[in-house]
Amino acid sequence: MVAIDGVAGSGKSTTARRVASELGLRYLDTGAMYRAATVSVLRKLGKAGISDPSGADDKEITGVVAESDIEISKDGRVSLNGEDITDEIRGSSATEWVSKVSAVQGVRDLLVPLQRELSTEGAVVEGRDIGTVVFPSADVKIFLTADLSERARRRAVERGESSVDDVGRRLEARDKKDSKRDVSPLEPATDALIIDTTDMSIEEVVGRVIAQCAKAGVTGE
Repeated sequence: MVAIDGVAGSGKSTTARRVASELGLRYLDTGAMYRAATVSVLRKLGKAGISDPSGADDKEITGVVAESDIEISKDGRVSLNGEDITDEIRGSSATEWVSKVSAVQGVRDLLVPLQRELSTEGAVVEGRDIGTVVFPSADVKIFLTADLSERARRRAVERGESSVDDVGRRLEARDKKDSKRDVSPLEPATDALIIDTTDMSIEEVVGRVIAQCAKAGVTGE
C-alpha cells in the first residue's frame, strides 16, 4: 500500500498515477470521491432552491451523501447514482465547496470505509489524510509539497487560467482550510517521506517515490 498525500498543485495526481502504472497497482484518487459527494450535495440543495451551501449543517450534508451512490472505476472515472460526473467534479462549484463537505465527520465516516474497500488488493492511494487516517499502516507514506508560487503556476497552466495570482490566493485559502480543520487536517504522517517538488521534474518525483517503494519492499505485480 502506497499513500501519497500533499497540498494542491504539488503533483499528487500525476505522481500517483505514474507510480501506480509502474508498479502495476490500482490508482485511487480519494479527492475525487469527496468531490463527487460535493456535487451530490450541491445538486440536492439546488433542487431545494439553495444555491449557497454554506448554511447547510453537517447532519444535512451527511444525509445527502448517505443517500448517494458514489463509484470510482479502476480507470478513474467517477459516477454518482449511475451518472458519469468525471468532468463535473473538477468544475468551479465543486472546487469551491469540497473543503466544506470533506470536513464533515459524517461524510468521512461514510467514504473512508469505501476507500479501504477499493484498496484491499493493494493500491497507490492519493489524498490529504491517507497516511494519517485512512491507511496509517501503509507500507510507504509520501507527502508532497511545493512553494505556493510554483503550485499556482502549475495549476494555472493546467486549467488554462491567466491570473496566477488569483490561483495562488485560492490555493492559499484551501491550504488554510484543510490544515486547520478539526477533522482529518492536512498534515504529513510522522513517518512520511516529505518531498518538495518545487524544482523537480515529474520524472524525478516519481523516481524518488519508486525508490522509496523498493526500499520498503513494494514492487507491485
